[in-house]
Amino acid sequence: MSSPAEILPHVARGPVGRPPIVFLHGFAGDHETWIGQMIGLETRRRVIAFDLPGHGAALDWPQIGHAGVSAQAVIASLDGLGVDRFHLVGHSMGGATATIVAFKLAEARRLASLTLVAPGGFGPEINHRLLRRFAAATDEHEIHSLLEQFFGFEKPVPLAAARHIAATRRDPRVPETLSAIAEAILDGERQKSFDLARLADLPHPIRLIWGDQDRVLPLRQAHAVPGVVAVHVFAGVGHMPHLEVARDVTRLVGESAAFD
Repeated sequence: MSSPAEILPHVARGPVGRPPIVFLHGFAGDHETWIGQMIGLETRRRVIAFDLPGHGAALDWPQIGHAGVSAQAVIASLDGLGVDRFHLVGHSMGGATATIVAFKLAEARRLASLTLVAPGGFGPEINHRLLRRFAAATDEHEIHSLLEQFFGFEKPVPLAAARHIAATRRDPRVPETLSAIAEAILDGERQKSFDLARLADLPHPIRLIWGDQDRVLPLRQAHAVPGVVAVHVFAGVGHMPHLEVARDVTRLVGESAAFD
């Protein structure tokens, strides 16, 4: 079992017993992005949300980088927590991380289900300019302007959200670390992508959730997944379905968790 120092910072709530639901946030986020889903599910299921390396309380994690680095840290953390079987949910970079975890643990059959929300790695196209600018931004109004591009065209973005992010970036290590992670994710103007055919070989149910107004990762990347993957597309939603249509995403995650 891993020592506490090797377990990623996390929040865990809800009853123990059945396999927990594990949440992995996206680039430049932290565990709090899943607060709606955690509140909606914690009365009936154990929920665990990690801060990935270089994010949130894991800012000073010994190794930071692309989704593969995060996947190693997540697996080690689950081992350290004694979690043998679990449902896994990941958004954006956390979706790429979750996919790698699923591939690595496929033979062990530790995953009960996999839910991916606008995941990274499903095609080479990515809004690299937005990611780089958002990683380095420290001004509240610039952050607010950039945040708007993560949401659907008609979805309002509260200035308070930008204010909170700007406050965390008064620590110069934050934009420096996020910029380094962005460069690790990107391959010039593109992102590295998975062989999506491998999803058909995973031994558990898979859901894919996407918004048709995603300006970070285009919806057309979902078209290449094998037919065994359940695809849920939300109209008028951008790159943040778990925030824009939080109840619907909570419902889908809960339905996936019914497979124990």
